[in-house]
Amino acid sequence: QFEVDLYLNESACQTPLDWQYHEEIQKLEKAGGRKNCRIFTYTDHDRFTNLEELCQKVTDLDHEVPSHLVERMANVRRRRQDRRPVEASSLKTKIITWEPSEEFIKNSHVINTPVQTMYIMGDLGPYGKLGHREYENVLCTIKVDGNGVITVKPDFTGTKGAYRIELDGEKREVWEYTIENASAQVQPEEEEREQRVFRDLYGRHRDYLNGRVGSDFEMPLPGTLRLFVNGEIVSAQGYEYDNLYVHFFVELPNQWSSSPFQQLSGVTQTCATKTVGWDNVAYFCYPFTVEMFYTQEDEGVVPYSLPQWPVLYFEVLSLDFWQRYRVEGYGSLVLPASPGVHMLTIPTWRPAELGTVAEMRRFFIGGSPELEDLTYIRVPSTFKGKHLSRFGFRTETTGSVTFRLYCLQQSKAFLENSALRQRMQSVLDRLGGFSQQSSVYNVLEAFQRARRRMQEARESLPQDLISTSTSTV
Repeated sequence: QFEVDLYLNESACQTPLDWQYHEEIQKLEKAGGRKNCRIFTYTDHDRFTNLEELCQKVTDLDHEVPSHLVERMANVRRRRQDRRPVEASSLKTKIITWEPSEEFIKNSHVINTPVQTMYIMGDLGPYGKLGHREYENVLCTIKVDGNGVITVKPDFTGTKGAYRIELDGEKREVWEYTIENASAQVQPEEEEREQRVFRDLYGRHRDYLNGRVGSDFEMPLPGTLRLFVNGEIVSAQGYEYDNLYVHFFVELPNQWSSSPFQQLSGVTQTCATKTVGWDNVAYFCYPFTVEMFYTQEDEGVVPYSLPQWPVLYFEVLSLDFWQRYRVEGYGSLVLPASPGVHMLTIPTWRPAELGTVAEMRRFFIGGSPELEDLTYIRVPSTFKGKHLSRFGFRTETTGSVTFRLYCLQQSKAFLENSALRQRMQSVLDRLGGFSQQSSVYNVLEAFQRARRRMQEARESLPQDLISTSTSTV
């Protein structure tokens, strides 16, 4: 009704579209007026779109004025997708073009993809008060781009319930409406032709992606697992002194290897702490990357051996004004056996001495008891015995270090399992089912221990008692 009242007067008509609306409204009035007074539409060139779409605000402030960039980018629909990658030989051109032409902007930056928009509106005002702008509500938005893609928002109702619009008036009226697809059904021949076009389109897009990605991937050998770890030392918190740094290295067990150029150790920068809550936290955000290979041995040699995973050892140290360092804590973590993102917080400890003299020496002249071999944090690699005793070794609990690890695994066994859809005793089973096998082995070991205890108890019984019970049975 608002547009009917507006374009009914010739003085309000300014553009050819306005004059077209004026003629259509006059014909409509002569034919008896509108049948439906509540549902109407706005299109791209109507004044509604000029007012609503071009005045896009960045913030929610009432007194905000759109900047020059916002006004220039208001009509930009999407970025250009079919640009070719810049070759190395074409880098001789100027990086910045101070006076770009219109053709240069269309080919190099962004383009205005032809998009036609239509808003299906609803005049939800009370009876007798139709035509007021405050009662107009957008019921549906339909967009058609230059590629022929139709976007309907919100979607067709289907099996879902009706959409609701609740007005903030005196009566708080609630309107419900549904959106249905009333298009004619597609003929089988046209549907088959459309599916064929889609298949061709998807096939060309797949070929395009394969051409961009390529197929030069180094596949590991059968029985080999490649493990990528993109790690980050995020922070260290809860330590006594300031200016912390972390020294770390990765130990590779048997059957694990790495390339000769792979760096398995590193040192972070020295970071001053800041107070967060009750702790002093040093944020390192130090990234590191490790690539390792696991080679499966002959299954007949060690039938029930479980693979050991690489271990990351680290120590936290502090640096004072005189460039003296103190050991703040030792810790270790086993690299996760499952791929994905892992956020780990590892507590640390440091060797401690009794008495105040050691603490005074640590405070005034620096230095503190430290480990010669960092693998002593867990079980040293040189240890060959059955029991490792640490009796008499005094330690003190210190802070903790937070790691973020992104683990990726690549193996031919993954491809074989997905293709054959069957369970195989391969590197996938031995590595993917690491926790399951360990639990099974724990049960078997407990059963063997109980069986040995029963045999020992049977052997300790008198022979006459055993023979009597046997004859009775």
